[in-house]
Amino acid sequence: MDEGYIKFKCRWLQAPPLSQKRIAAINAWRDKLFSRGLIGVYPDGVGYGNISMRFRGNTFIISGSATGAFRKLDDRHYVVVNDYNLAQNLLVCTGPIMASSESLSHAAVYESLPQIQAVIHVHCLTLWEKLLNMVPTTNSQAAFGTPEMAFEIKRLFRETTVEQEKILVMGGHREGIICFGDTLEEAGRVLLKYLE
Repeated sequence: MDEGYIKFKCRWLQAPPLSQKRIAAINAWRDKLFSRGLIGVYPDGVGYGNISMRFRGNTFIISGSATGAFRKLDDRHYVVVNDYNLAQNLLVCTGPIMASSESLSHAAVYESLPQIQAVIHVHCLTLWEKLLNMVPTTNSQAAFGTPEMAFEIKRLFRETTVEQEKILVMGGHREGIICFGDTLEEAGRVLLKYLE
């Protein structure tokens, strides 16, 4: 299992953290998801799940790599993805921590629809099994954290109803589900609706 490992080439520019005010909303939702076990850590110590919100243009704030184990995050645990190239499997980020291993998947969502302001990636096996191929689902050959997964997500925006449903299953990433919305609240509500 290669869960949680960064597969992209990362140019990480260490920088001071964002302000607490800037991360307050994203952190509040991250707390809710962690408390429900949708973001967390497996018994082997590997973390899972992440959350992001659009910053400016196609840049976004995302929880950092290996933060799933922490019950509470603070400003040291978020980073800005400044640039990326899906084809080159390259990402540029700035902050006190390296960006999440799923950053390219988040980038693909933001790039696909300019009005999207928030992306949530969680793990939930029961929901994954229930929704697999029932909602837009990426090809099972596309592994997490790869350009193939990012391009599969973009394909879903071109060929399926994912824009309306605001949820997708990562077919090649067991347990992986992505929700998104025009606000963090909307992205969170979409996820909670499917869980209830």
